[in-house]
Amino acid sequence: MQKSLLALAAATLVLAAPLAAHAQATPVAIGISGWTGFAPLTLAKEAGLFKKHGLEVSIKKIPQKDRHLAIASGDIQCAATTVETWVVWNANGVATTQIFQLDKSFGADGMVVKPGITSIKELKGKTVAASAPGTAPYFGLAWMLAKNGMTLKDVNIVNLEPQAAANAMIAGAANLDAAMTYEPFLSAVRAKPEAGKIIATTLDYPMVMDTFGCTPKFLADNPKAAKGLADAYFDALELIKSEPKKSFEIMGADVKQTAEAFEASQKFLRWQDRAANQKFFAGEHAAFSKEAADLLLAAGIIKSLPDMTRLADPRFIK
Repeated sequence: MQKSLLALAAATLVLAAPLAAHAQATPVAIGISGWTGFAPLTLAKEAGLFKKHGLEVSIKKIPQKDRHLAIASGDIQCAATTVETWVVWNANGVATTQIFQLDKSFGADGMVVKPGITSIKELKGKTVAASAPGTAPYFGLAWMLAKNGMTLKDVNIVNLEPQAAANAMIAGAANLDAAMTYEPFLSAVRAKPEAGKIIATTLDYPMVMDTFGCTPKFLADNPKAAKGLADAYFDALELIKSEPKKSFEIMGADVKQTAEAFEASQKFLRWQDRAANQKFFAGEHAAFSKEAADLLLAAGIIKSLPDMTRLADPRFIK
């Protein structure tokens, strides 16, 4: 009987142990959150795919609003976050460079509103929960409002992280009219329609896409490791295709979901393989970054544009 890829990966690690003693693995600390789109990074670690590419990876769960601080302090060298967030970090003096795309949201991020609210325009003067400025939910709110002729000044914003925001809506918080959240927490709202409804997602406003990046120093000092990080991610996507059940179990466990629940939530996004990455960085990334930067500037989230030519280095996805 043919062994599974996971079993083969484990066997490869065992066989490679004597060689590993002579080859020093490159240590790298990565900052992520429990977002479904980042899960293949966890899979790459748990299945030994990072080790296969000569990496000793530690993954740290850090809220998006604090991830740049961990990079600035040297606590982590790389991170996963949304494309526009890299603009914010670089504009605020935290030099970082994106090296590959992780996912695109297809309904995995959204706005939840109380029953009775039928349009985003009705939120004028009302209270909306969103994470802090410089995060994806906050940017998502700014984007959706802008597309409806409004600005952040037209609503009252309460800063709540995505899970807390979803929980507040489910609990029927009296002082909250709407909230920005994402998977897997958005599915919790889907399961409780009496608590509110999802009025808009990234199917309506396609502006959430995640990338992986590192400090320029790490990339300069460790180009082989940077290539390994990208290759391990693409390997993880292949593993999901060949062994979905086991992969969903591993990724779901990390966010306290069953394999079935995780499989359901990941249907609202698209992980991006090597070919999709090459297409994305050929033009779409720069165009979206420019539009996002203009909105961030207009919203006062950044005071000036960073060097837009240094936001990405796609040579590692070839």
